[in-house]
Amino acid sequence: MRLFSRRNFEIIMPVYWLDEEDHRFPEPSEFDGDVVAVGGDLSAGRLVNAYNAGIFPWYNEPGDIVWWNPEQRCVLFMENLRISHSMRNVMNKGSFNYTVDKDFIGVIEGCRQGERQGNTWISDNIIMAYTDLHQRGLAHSVEVWLDNELVGGLYGVCMGRMFFGESMFASVPNSSKAGFIWFAQRLKAMGWKLIDCQVHNDHLESLGATTIPRKNFLDIMEIELKYPTLQGVWTDIEAFKDHA
Repeated sequence: MRLFSRRNFEIIMPVYWLDEEDHRFPEPSEFDGDVVAVGGDLSAGRLVNAYNAGIFPWYNEPGDIVWWNPEQRCVLFMENLRISHSMRNVMNKGSFNYTVDKDFIGVIEGCRQGERQGNTWISDNIIMAYTDLHQRGLAHSVEVWLDNELVGGLYGVCMGRMFFGESMFASVPNSSKAGFIWFAQRLKAMGWKLIDCQVHNDHLESLGATTIPRKNFLDIMEIELKYPTLQGVWTDIEAFKDHA
């Protein structure tokens, strides 16, 4: 499933059509609706500009790339992280082990396979683009292991002190929720304020996520992006040392 599970947005025309040679996006004052631009490419430079503006790509191939900045943004404020009694039991049981940036390809492929029942938005081009960001130290994965087998995880992009969640998967019950909780707890301990979950779904709401107006989200981003980006492999950060 998608962190961030897809729902049907209406694309209100006209929208900005991006030139492949120009990586700029429209200013927030020009946003009208959830879709802010169409076209362009998935180059690292464009993706960096997009995330720094709170914009993310989300589309099905074949077709033009569609760029989103929803009017209602789903976020998890760290202080609102909700751990149900059943999930607390799962976490306390200790059956799962967790790592960061140990198997990015395995996680993104797991997310793609998890959406195979529908038309997945995680195309070969998406995988190549985010793998490139991962190699540049900007995209990161959280892995959930059971008996040394990858059974869940999530991935996203980091800018400043913002983590933009992209997708998550679970091949055994509760593994994605456990990974998300484990990750959020560690970001909170590092002083991070929130995780961007992009669009609402019941799965995220059960973990404490809520929606806020786009303007509020962009105001928060302006503050959090002033912090240095933790670029590189996150296994080197003390909070994320391997537990597998």
